[in-house]
Amino acid sequence: MMTLDALAAEIASQADAEARSIIEEAKAEAARIEDEARNQASETASAADARASRESQQLSVEVVASARQANQKRALIAKRSELDLTWESVKEEVSSSKLKGRKDILDALLKDAGDSKDGVILRPVKTDRGTLSKSGFKIGDDIEGMGGFVLESKDGTTVLDYRFDYQLEEAWKASLGEVNRILFGE
Repeated sequence: MMTLDALAAEIASQADAEARSIIEEAKAEAARIEDEARNQASETASAADARASRESQQLSVEVVASARQANQKRALIAKRSELDLTWESVKEEVSSSKLKGRKDILDALLKDAGDSKDGVILRPVKTDRGTLSKSGFKIGDDIEGMGGFVLESKDGTTVLDYRFDYQLEEAWKASLGEVNRILFGE
């Protein structure tokens, strides 16, 4: 039979062995949990890094596309501004009473207007009143415009427009491609 001291020592030894076993299992479980946590943290960090890299690349593509679009818009605005300045310059030149060939243009318009001088009134742009007063048409009040005239029936129901404004606008539209090529090499 075992003595009480031997029994207590045996119980203490078994308890110590059990505690060591539990501690070893706990250490192993803690190491496994720590490894699993590190692996999960590594996977999460890799996934976050990959996502950040993709988002960064996408953002880079978007920024470049946006910058290109902004540059194209600025270029179009600059071209439009240059075209507007050219158009204004052309209108100013055509409106000038010193326009080279102005009398020839008026003569051609009068010829195009024809010989039907009866029943119509020629209403000139003020700049051309002097030249047009010798046309043989009955002369009416001045009209607004860059040059030329309108023919109006006596009752005012019919008007034929021979002003430079319309002629110039049509010529501008027809030659806009050529103007672009000259100004911008396009």
